[in-house]
Amino acid sequence: MMAMLTTHLTKDTEIRDLALCLPKHNTLIFSDFHLGYEEMLTSRGTLIPRFQFKDTMARLEEIFKKIKAAQKIIINGDLKHEFGIISTQEWREILKLIDYFSKKSEEIIIVKGNHDVKLTPIAQKRNITIVQNYRLGDILIAHGDIIDDESNDKNIKTIIIGHEHPAITIRSNIRAEKFKCFLKGKWKGKTLIVQPSFNVLTEGTDILSDKTHSPYLKSIDNFEVFVVADRILYFGEVKSLLK
Repeated sequence: MMAMLTTHLTKDTEIRDLALCLPKHNTLIFSDFHLGYEEMLTSRGTLIPRFQFKDTMARLEEIFKKIKAAQKIIINGDLKHEFGIISTQEWREILKLIDYFSKKSEEIIIVKGNHDVKLTPIAQKRNITIVQNYRLGDILIAHGDIIDDESNDKNIKTIIIGHEHPAITIRSNIRAEKFKCFLKGKWKGKTLIVQPSFNVLTEGTDILSDKTHSPYLKSIDNFEVFVVADRILYFGEVKSLLK
């Protein structure tokens, strides 16, 4: 059952729609845009209207209406969708997104995701270096498709990952609707935060019924669920939702 409205995950992290805000570090973290998803679908014979980038930018605008700007913007992996190629859509839209973020921040950092195999040529166009992870004090930002080597550093207290695309299906009688969500739990005694994807075309992986993908998430029964709807709603622990 839905509980009280909340936007804080920890004292240093706040939810801002699908983004994670670190006020102490004047930093915004986004994850899993998967730009180029529409062109991939088209290449496989599924024709859909092209609205992913337009809707992505509209959602970002709503976030920046409240935040205005950030010193750092971190993209936590899977900025693009195609694995082995750079599609025309990816070239065009990723450069536009980077240019937009450049107007909103002093620095853009891209953490490499498993879909970002061919991202370097685009990043080099804007002189952006792609990193394996990024540290801010005792916080580690890593994509989450593998266990990052620095995760075991005793000085790291919080790990922030993407990759999983967590979502939850809410049912009422015969109606069912899926919502993106944040997860917060523990990994080897450290706080682990899982961000939802910023892919506006799909909601993601239903944590109550689908198998988890990240090796950080062997068990999520004790993870807390924060649903992103028209506001942020706290749903309690996963195990209570499975009853």
